[in-house]
Amino acid sequence: MTKTKILLAGILVLLTYSCTSLVLKPADFSWPIESVLKIDDNGYAKEDRYTFSFNIKPLFYEEVQDSLAYLDREVRIIRNIEGFYFITCAGFKNVYVFKSSDGSLEMENKVMVNEAGLTKPVFNQRLPLIELIDGTDKYYLTKKGIEEDKK
Repeated sequence: MTKTKILLAGILVLLTYSCTSLVLKPADFSWPIESVLKIDDNGYAKEDRYTFSFNIKPLFYEEVQDSLAYLDREVRIIRNIEGFYFITCAGFKNVYVFKSSDGSLEMENKVMVNEAGLTKPVFNQRLPLIELIDGTDKYYLTKKGIEEDKK
């Protein structure tokens, strides 16, 4: 009976060990600087440096209720240390925070930054935050929203 218990315990340990997933940490997913992406006529923003592209039409529809508003526009995008993508555009009131999800980008949060709309937004990496500069205004962002001024 004791040999059976030892054998079962050994099998249980092996099964438990084989079911655990490998975790490599810490990992830094941040992009050192923002990417400014031109939108093509089909509504795709593409970044060749990171082999990254996505359909931007639904985002423009979400922001301005016009899925053709992307024509002749550029979006600004940066990725934070956790791997979340921050996306905005001149004229947008919001910064959109996305996460990767099975071949797509899934919105994590929509952060209202300027009711009048951004004029010349620029992203910077200010670990652990994302800095958004629009003229003289500065916003410090996380995936959850705006943080207090970093001083």
